Amino acid sequence: MSKCTNQTNLSWWQLSLIGVGCIIGTGYFLGSAIPIQKAGPSVLIAYLVAGIGTWMVFQALAKLTAHHPEKGSFRTYAKQAYGSWAGFSNGWVYWSAEMLIMGSQLTALALFAQFWFPTIPLWIFTAVFAGLGLLIILMGVQKVEQMENLFGIMKVAAILMFVIIACASMFGWLGIGGAAQQLQSPLKEVLPQDGKGLWLALLFAFYGFGGIEVMGLMAQELKDPKEAPKSGNIMLLILTILYLLSFYLVLKLVPLGRIDSNESPFLTALKQYDLPWVPHVFNAILIIAGFSTMVASLYAVTTMLVALAEEGDAPKVFAKKGKMKVPLPAFGLTTLVVALSIVIAMLLPDKLFEYVTTAAGLMLLYTWIFILASFHKLMSKTGWDRIQTLFALTLILLAISGTLLDHVSRIGFFVSIGFIMVIAIATFIKGKRAKAGTL
Repeated sequence: MSKCTNQTNLSWWQLSLIGVGCIIGTGYFLGSAIPIQKAGPSVLIAYLVAGIGTWMVFQALAKLTAHHPEKGSFRTYAKQAYGSWAGFSNGWVYWSAEMLIMGSQLTALALFAQFWFPTIPLWIFTAVFAGLGLLIILMGVQKVEQMENLFGIMKVAAILMFVIIACASMFGWLGIGGAAQQLQSPLKEVLPQDGKGLWLALLFAFYGFGGIEVMGLMAQELKDPKEAPKSGNIMLLILTILYLLSFYLVLKLVPLGRIDSNESPFLTALKQYDLPWVPHVFNAILIIAGFSTMVASLYAVTTMLVALAEEGDAPKVFAKKGKMKVPLPAFGLTTLVVALSIVIAMLLPDKLFEYVTTAAGLMLLYTWIFILASFHKLMSKTGWDRIQTLFALTLILLAISGTLLDHVSRIGFFVSIGFIMVIAIATFIKGKRAKAGTL
């Protein structure tokens, strides 16, 4: 998952293309190794199902945006639908999700760097990338924002490069096409462990589409906000096709036993061919593009905390800005959480990416549940609206429950529940104080 920046007077097709560049991130380039490893060929079903579920969530958000354009987007809709407690908790759930996503991106960047320097500990790379990112935020993020579209093009170019090389291999143009394995067809092989692998993979497939909520925030920049649903349709169609095609090629070219959750499956496929420069170019693109999205995430969590403070949903101190227009208290909290991520990277290097990515994906899906619930309360009028909302909710709950089937994913689930409990307690205390008239 990735971030993007605000544009003005966008046409629907421009927003579609920006969305593709924004959503493709480390969740796809590295995070996809986990569902491929767990689900085998059924990963294609997982991403197709997740694409359909994501489309339904985006439709709900786009319809809300088209009829009620709001600066706070889904947070404001939650408040309008269910009261101030919903706006408060939704804001903090999303902030927590973004913090975990940022941790996931930092870990992914460190793993990409280890491709070149395998003996250097993960936490050192995490600290270096975090330090550089924080320095850029302090200096001003405008230049990074201006380059965001270029990084989006680089990410799409990396996928196309992989597709072209993979196709050349399959057709035997690289002289080793026979090494490609055939995609399994019997049901037992397509659905490993009688479908358990598919169930486990669903969360990570949804995580690969993470970022549609940012598209909701950007939809107000459209020339005609009512074109938001059309923009999302094209964006999700392009993404789903890109994902399915690239994963199909990975499955054809790499035996499942060689997929490693700590290495991009695309790098695993590319480095087996006698093209010494290609994996290094691909890895460099991943680091550059991943770093840009990590910086954008740092910026997003800092500004989001300021927005929460300005609306009275966070301590007012976080709304204060320093000499360089940098909200120093909010920046300080972001730095503290990043430092915590580095400590965790030191303690849990082996499965860190999977733990953090699972928790981040779950927190993101909790935000999507809020979006569906707000749409149901504010706008759901037809029977089709209700069916669509219920079906999307069922798919999301299925993805969440799947994490309980695996001992590593289960830890991520309990981490996310810990966050939810803390937010619930804070929401309860805030409500009590509001009633007592102390806020």
